[in-house]
Amino acid sequence: MASGFFVLLDDIAAIMDDVAVMSKVAAKKTAGILGDDLAVNAEKASGFASSRELPVLWAISKGSLLNKVIILPIAFLLSAFLPVAIIVILVLGGLFLAYEGAEKIYEFIFPHSHEESEGITTQTFTEAEILEAEKGKVKSAILTDFILSVEIVIIALGTVIGKPILSQVIVVSIIAVIATVGVYGIVALIVRMDEAGFKLIQISKKENGILKFIGNILVQALPKVIKALTIIGTIALILVAGGIFVHYIPFFHHLMPKINIPSIIKEFVVGLVLGFIVLAIVSLFKKIFSKKK
Repeated sequence: MASGFFVLLDDIAAIMDDVAVMSKVAAKKTAGILGDDLAVNAEKASGFASSRELPVLWAISKGSLLNKVIILPIAFLLSAFLPVAIIVILVLGGLFLAYEGAEKIYEFIFPHSHEESEGITTQTFTEAEILEAEKGKVKSAILTDFILSVEIVIIALGTVIGKPILSQVIVVSIIAVIATVGVYGIVALIVRMDEAGFKLIQISKKENGILKFIGNILVQALPKVIKALTIIGTIALILVAGGIFVHYIPFFHHLMPKINIPSIIKEFVVGLVLGFIVLAIVSLFKKIFSKKK
């Protein structure tokens, strides 16, 4: 009886060792997409009133966690019984990410005429209208997170294909938790950077003290960090989409090796081109439906 118990402990220890090794491999494979996820979500979570930043970020984090709860079991089932569906989902998600990135670039080059007037009338919004606008942004952030989460889960799952199902579940779940807790934890630190800076300035007793110096840097750096993350997040959307197209669409996969340029440039170009094609199609449909109305 005792020997059987120790054999069970040995088996558990062996499984955990395998899980640790596979988790490291999966973490390395998903490191790039996790970096993209951080940039995109930091950009999505910014732009709210200071008092609303953490509540909004918490709402997005809960939505992200729910995304993982939905995605994980579906990914395991599809991987086992209908693997082609995973590729279809990835490509559709890539088209959405490419569209979002292309739309941001288009709006930067050709800003909408109503953007200026919206900024002027912002102060006339009621609290209910502001909260409603927040809900729209939160939904958009959660939808983007869902697509990025699918990509993260699929990449992590690809590193443990052929392993026992228990190991697959544990490894991919670990990566999913890291993708939620780690990414949104860092995002929370970024969006509250200015508040931390103000606190350091307040507790600094010396006019030229080190705390005040660091506080001023944090306060002044936040707008620049957010602006940089907006740019990085847009590029990340296109790169993630381009990576999906190049790796999962045979035409681009076979075309790319013939072109002797770095893969990151290939993926960006493919993502950008397809993003603008989707943007043109969506814009056309919007005009058609607006005329019918």
